Amino acid sequence: MSPAIGMSLLVLFMGTSGVLGSEFKRQTSSSQASAQPSLLSEFRFGFSAQDPWGPEGQDGSANLTGEILFAKPFTASDLFTSYFIPRPHVGGSLNFDGRTSFAYAGLSWTVDVTPDIFVEGSVGGAFHNGKDQPLAHRQEFGCSPLFRESGSVGVRLSANWSVMATVEHLSNGGTCSDENRGLTNVGARVGYSF
Repeated sequence: MSPAIGMSLLVLFMGTSGVLGSEFKRQTSSSQASAQPSLLSEFRFGFSAQDPWGPEGQDGSANLTGEILFAKPFTASDLFTSYFIPRPHVGGSLNFDGRTSFAYAGLSWTVDVTPDIFVEGSVGGAFHNGKDQPLAHRQEFGCSPLFRESGSVGVRLSANWSVMATVEHLSNGGTCSDENRGLTNVGARVGYSF
């Protein structure tokens, strides 16, 4: 688990030092104000520890993660109502040790705690290359696709950059196997908002 934690801390440090070391200026030109909204909302990348409390996490297995969040399909007139409108997302997790990797899609809800701190939850599904039956250093999943849930706590470093700690869980939800321990990954990510 120590290589994954080290890489996650490196991502947090790089994101924090790079952003805090430079000045960010808000551009208020009329051309920026009249720009059309983008289909893309945010891009995230980082590292995670693969199932640190389970068989897939033996010997400190780690993942490279990436995620794209799309703009909300519609906007609300007030901030409170806008929190209930999710952003669609797609992403993936590539394991460095030949253990389970997966691709996922779903919906994310982001809520501001303060102007700089936010929490986020997401739900969706994931396709994986793991095993349906248990093997050494591999978790039994029972089927594919799986349910995927995640939670994050993040800090906005500027108008565009953020860092976050994330926990994600994949499980069959008891739909295709009596064995349903699932897979839980813990990591850190850097986000860039468009």
